[in-house]
Amino acid sequence: MALPSPLPDDPRKWDGWSRYDSEDRYQRLCLTFEENPSDALIEENCRQLLVWWQKKLPLKNQPSNPIAQLLRGGMDLAPQRLAEARAELLNTETRVKLDADLAERQRTAALMEFQRFLDFTLAKGVLNSDEEQHLQKLGRAKGLTVEDMNAAIAAGLERTGAKRQADLPPPVPAAELPASTETNGAARRTRRERGPVDPAAEFLRMLRLSGLDEDAMTDDQRDAFINMAENLGLDAGDAEDLVDDYLDEVSQQGVLPPPASLPPIIGVPRSGITPGATRTITTRVMRNAMTVVRQSSTSPAVELTPAEERARFPTFQNTLGMTLLLVPSTTFLMGSAAPDAPANERPQSKVTLTRYFISRHPVTNDQYEQFDPMRKTRRLGRPSTVGNHPVTSVSSLDAMKFCRWLSQREGRRYRLPAEAEWEYAAKGADGRSFPWGETTGKGTLANFADRNTRFAWSDPMIDDGWAETSPVGNYPLGASPFGAEDMAGNVWEWCLDYFEPYRGQERVNPRGPAHGAQRVYRGGSWKSRFASLKTTTRGFNQPAYASNDVGFRIVCECEAV
Repeated sequence: MALPSPLPDDPRKWDGWSRYDSEDRYQRLCLTFEENPSDALIEENCRQLLVWWQKKLPLKNQPSNPIAQLLRGGMDLAPQRLAEARAELLNTETRVKLDADLAERQRTAALMEFQRFLDFTLAKGVLNSDEEQHLQKLGRAKGLTVEDMNAAIAAGLERTGAKRQADLPPPVPAAELPASTETNGAARRTRRERGPVDPAAEFLRMLRLSGLDEDAMTDDQRDAFINMAENLGLDAGDAEDLVDDYLDEVSQQGVLPPPASLPPIIGVPRSGITPGATRTITTRVMRNAMTVVRQSSTSPAVELTPAEERARFPTFQNTLGMTLLLVPSTTFLMGSAAPDAPANERPQSKVTLTRYFISRHPVTNDQYEQFDPMRKTRRLGRPSTVGNHPVTSVSSLDAMKFCRWLSQREGRRYRLPAEAEWEYAAKGADGRSFPWGETTGKGTLANFADRNTRFAWSDPMIDDGWAETSPVGNYPLGASPFGAEDMAGNVWEWCLDYFEPYRGQERVNPRGPAHGAQRVYRGGSWKSRFASLKTTTRGFNQPAYASNDVGFRIVCECEAV
């Protein structure tokens, strides 16, 4: 994470500047805990970053400048956060505590990663010695102790009912087997005729079972797969090529190829199909928290009216206490027709969406910390870290991990909202400018840059009651047509889509491009001027970007009818 030399003046050419609000003091200064930086290096990095931010101060008076919009509150907050990090890292006693906390966080993250690979390995019900050795190798690479790994493996075997190969009873001798039927004999002959399993085909099957695409597969996961391939007898270089071929296949098809041994169990319908027609159903198979998206055969489409959908899919509360509201199937105009609308909000396009649930509020600190308990110990004491405030300083990647965890926990299909789903949940069928309608300039509707903030664009005439984030649900008068609150202001909310310009084409359940450099977020925040709270306003940043005015809400997919 070394600072580039010299530091690029354009923040779009490096991302080190965006770490100023990280909870990790080392990251704020573009350092890492592992490198054990010297006091001199801490001082130098802090100096360079402070100078970089100081040069950006003139942009505070240019709110329409794209660079100013990208840097936002960093121009006020970064110097303070950098100075805090410097002071704490130069204090020996404080640094020892920080290092201990980071070491424990790394251990917890390593155990979670180890657990994912363990679950994948135990899926077939048997753990052989080679697989256990590879798991141990992975754990050592992540810094886990033998005791940690043995305890995790023992707990995994007990939880899943899987057995070590050495613990299985010996095979029954052929002479003691009961007389088989002709069918069973034919099946055994067929298996014999197949001969040995093709290692490459078996490895591809394992990759497809993982449900990972190029964005989701981490370097550690890739290394673990290469280890599995070597266990199957493949050369490491050949395995790397197979992983690349698999990722290319997923990217081109948009769905993961189906493993023949797993039957589909949940259908996800698409709208806009005439009664009696047939359509392809996308299905997901959950197997030890690994999701596989596949295409099933066609089946008759079932259409419901909005009233029937509401009756069939009522509002519900999940295990975290989040209320999920139904947004019925629809066709609407996405984007803005206003003559003064920014270019990235035009042209409008007709979009058809299938019903879905959306959370009434953004995810809160308390709710997020059931997924990441260690985060609670790292709160900085600012108002935005109170339990019922929206969680912030989480990247889109963190948000997606939360959704996967919640899906596994409940057996439902949670994810970030697609950009089109977010916009329709905010503007409704009547295409309103703000979630509540057309009213402007009131502090009772949303949390934005008012008299309590200190930005060049803050509105000195309005008081919304909060200088930073506010508790979720604090502005019920600002609810959307479907009852979703805080969709304007408070925090920007991550969406599933990578950013791309609108093209004016009619689309059905769009999810944006498969790859991209920046992911969309919507809704404005406590740092935004009132005009930026419109339902069509688009923001975007790198997927790993995290800030104290960016959070997320979730969508839950409806089951098939």
